Amino acid sequence: MNLNDPRDLAPLLEAFLLASGKPQSLERLFELFEEAERPDSSVFKKALEVLGKSCAGRAFELVEVASGYRLQIREDYAPWVGRLWEERPQRYSRALLETLALIAYRQPITRGEIEDVRGVAVNSNIVKTLLEREWVRIVGYREVPGRPAMFATTKGFLDHFNLKSLDELPSLAELREMEPAPMAPMDLDDLPVPAHLQALADASGDPDAEPPAEETSFRSLLVELDAMEEGLKTDFDDLLRDLPDGGPSGDDAEAEPLAEEDVAPPEAPRD
Repeated sequence: MNLNDPRDLAPLLEAFLLASGKPQSLERLFELFEEAERPDSSVFKKALEVLGKSCAGRAFELVEVASGYRLQIREDYAPWVGRLWEERPQRYSRALLETLALIAYRQPITRGEIEDVRGVAVNSNIVKTLLEREWVRIVGYREVPGRPAMFATTKGFLDHFNLKSLDELPSLAELREMEPAPMAPMDLDDLPVPAHLQALADASGDPDAEPPAEETSFRSLLVELDAMEEGLKTDFDDLLRDLPDGGPSGDDAEAEPLAEEDVAPPEAPRD
């Protein structure tokens, strides 16, 4: 193997990157060779170019990030490759992502400054999560009362988002263009009525209509309710006509009159 030939060096660099499982800087790759056999830096760069071209049409690609070079699965295959792990990928809240974005674009920034921009308090768990993921770090303390910590992003943040430097972050103008356009107001009267809902509405108005096959039980309930409403008595005029001058009628008219002893005598007037 001629290590000064980029075509021979490229497969060896591929083996290094596959075995490491994480980005490797050029300095680290240099250290893997003894001084007598170490290729020139120009040969390293050409070998990396050869390796990158050899990944064309394969499931993985060579990517340069902040920490160095790494081989990673292409994003197109991520939905299937992710099935190798039983646990689902962690999802982050909107509050965490907003906090991370403010740190990335306005670093160094304090927790109080983040709260001033967002208008709400920053949950301590959000800061803890970002520190544990090694996406942010404390780079100093603001010389103001209380000396709050100042946060900035790390190389781990850049590696996670496939960035070589903060200069590759999209501009704020580009982010605004990426936001979905607001939906135009819709006139509900112009929306078409789904066929199955229209069938239910027609069936509820006409008890004799043929019910749709998939809604037989619900249609039967509507018809039964309609029949119950038709049998309800809603006026009592016939009863009022039988009352002589508002007196009792029916069973009450045939009731025995009260005995005299059952009638309480009127109270005597008081002085």
